[in-house]
Amino acid sequence: MATIRNLKIKTSTCKRLVKEFHSYEKEVEREAAKTADMKEKGADPHDLKQQENVLAESRMMIPDCLKHLEAALADLKGTLAELEKANQKEGPEIDDARSTIAEVEQFFQTAED
Repeated sequence: MATIRNLKIKTSTCKRLVKEFHSYEKEVEREAAKTADMKEKGADPHDLKQQENVLAESRMMIPDCLKHLEAALADLKGTLAELEKANQKEGPEIDDARSTIAEVEQFFQTAED
């Protein structure tokens, strides 16, 4: 059964995953710049290979994070729908959940473009 507490947790999860996604994007940019700098300076091939592995690992985290965010969004929507069926349609937690859903959906539309 859905509760306000569950709704707050799921809302926070979605917000955290959006922040995490942006963090991974920044990390990829940083690591790509570092890799390019190492190539430019003619770094040791072993060190360069290690840095390329770090960059590849960072890039792999982005789709994984998106997958988790999609699942968290679906979970949040389900919990909100359950609470609305139980006639709990008002309150700051409900409003926060609705705005978070809108933000995440907007995020996905922007990410697809």
